[in-house]
Amino acid sequence: MKDSRILVVEDDDAQRRLVVEILRASGYQVEGVGNAEAALEELSSRPVDLVLSDWKLPGMDGMSLLQHLRQEGVEVAFMMVTAYGTIAQAVEAVRSGADDYLPKPFERQALLLALERTLHSRRLQDENRRLSAALGERDQLVDLVGSAPSMQVLFRQVEKIAGTDATVLLTGESGTGKELAARALQSLSRRQGGAFVVVNCAAIPAGLLEAEFFGAERGAFTGADRRRIGRLEAAHGGTLFLDEVGELPLELQPKLLRALQEGRFHRVGGSEEIAVDLRILAATNRDLKAEVAAGRFREDLFYRLNVVPIRLPALRERREDVPRLIDHFVHRTARRHGVPAARFPKALLRRLIDYSWPGNVRELANVVERLILLAEDGTARPEDLPESLGPPSTEGTFRLPAEGLSWEAHEKDCLQQALDQSAGNRARAARYLDLPYKAFLYRLQKHGLGDE
Repeated sequence: MKDSRILVVEDDDAQRRLVVEILRASGYQVEGVGNAEAALEELSSRPVDLVLSDWKLPGMDGMSLLQHLRQEGVEVAFMMVTAYGTIAQAVEAVRSGADDYLPKPFERQALLLALERTLHSRRLQDENRRLSAALGERDQLVDLVGSAPSMQVLFRQVEKIAGTDATVLLTGESGTGKELAARALQSLSRRQGGAFVVVNCAAIPAGLLEAEFFGAERGAFTGADRRRIGRLEAAHGGTLFLDEVGELPLELQPKLLRALQEGRFHRVGGSEEIAVDLRILAATNRDLKAEVAAGRFREDLFYRLNVVPIRLPALRERREDVPRLIDHFVHRTARRHGVPAARFPKALLRRLIDYSWPGNVRELANVVERLILLAEDGTARPEDLPESLGPPSTEGTFRLPAEGLSWEAHEKDCLQQALDQSAGNRARAARYLDLPYKAFLYRLQKHGLGDE
């Protein structure tokens, strides 16, 4: 706490000097001013952790100073000090946003204890706000939230690597949320205040990619009528996300590799060397090792990008997360379009859970939006499903093998798979098999499963 900066606002010169001396002797960094106007000027020029202000001041009083700071959204701890202290004034100060209230005369130890308590409380509040913001980001990335074991692995990887500047290669099928994972890595990193610049390597014509990455000087090519800032330069201090990096033309790859390794490059048609500090995140749905073997992707660039590989699971690998994702997309669609959040009948939910989702979470989001917009009487209807999901099955999907099977072994295998899919959570495993919980427990006991 003793490295905190404190601003003392006191119109009595002798009293101000005394308080400043006490606080400096205790290790605080302290500035003293004689009125609220000077305090505002000081606050605008440098950061302060706590304002220690007298209530009675010439011109703008301490309460007006406090109210002004809170109205302007200045997040600084504020302690009110006055010789005219009353319970009513204390309540008014706290209601107006003061962190604490100290009546005059006060002893040195009482002042220091009040300051330490206020600074500690404020730092806890700041930490809670930071964590809430991080959780808020995570809630916004709910497409990546899930209880499936594969998603828990993903969360641990993101949390471990987010605070570093390590290059990450995100792999997975289209629609699994690779860009969302990249944004999560950015939002939880020390670069969260910097730019997040996306380059879709598959969407930019090959002839324009070099200028897109590195920028171009005026007259560098036909149509270059002004200097153009490239994506690497725009990402300085932040993160550059190379989406669909497997689509990069082979001839551009060595130039990009050199820029990433050295952190320096030249604009197209320019001689000035541009230095950048950025973090690289890349994503692809291709097998880059196979692309390297086929000669379509440079091996050295692959190793430069593949420092920390993170794989996003396909939705069919985490079917137990489908109901939660549906619930999220229902409410998101309702808010976006101003329509009621429709109910999903159990039979419809089962079809959505059983579907293989080749388009993954993105496809699920689109289907849910369609069902909500076409719902009648507050209920989503199976007949509004897209043709890709096919008609409802009238027969069981399981087929007995020609040679038959052991029912006991088959039942035990199903129970064990359900436990594995739910990470040992029995209630979730029972729901996964659509079994009453007691019936599920009976079958576990029957087969000697789940005792551990």
